[in-house]
Amino acid sequence: MTDTIFIRGLVIHAQHGVMAHETEVGQRFVMDIELSTDLSESSRTDRLADTVSYAGVVATASAAFKDANYKLLERAAGAVADAVLAAYPRVRTITITVHKPHAPIPAIFDDVGISLTRGRD
Repeated sequence: MTDTIFIRGLVIHAQHGVMAHETEVGQRFVMDIELSTDLSESSRTDRLADTVSYAGVVATASAAFKDANYKLLERAAGAVADAVLAAYPRVRTITITVHKPHAPIPAIFDDVGISLTRGRD
């Protein structure tokens, strides 16, 4: 059985990008995280120890996202996936979507970003 924990709209200021001003000043990113895990035990016991802590995932993801200045969102999201999978053995797969609402693109757009899924072998 696979269940889902999700965190949507996590706002993080970081210094990722290819342009010099992106790495100097930084900008706002919005992250959505979806975790596949088995929630059958915690749905019976009502114990935090039997599930994955949302607060812990937010702290782990935020630290991994801001840990370094990446040129690509793909690399930043990959760092988050690696960190969450390493810290939370109950997580089977993680899907991360990173929105870059102020991307330096000479166009009018609602949203731009990437989404990736990683899992255990």
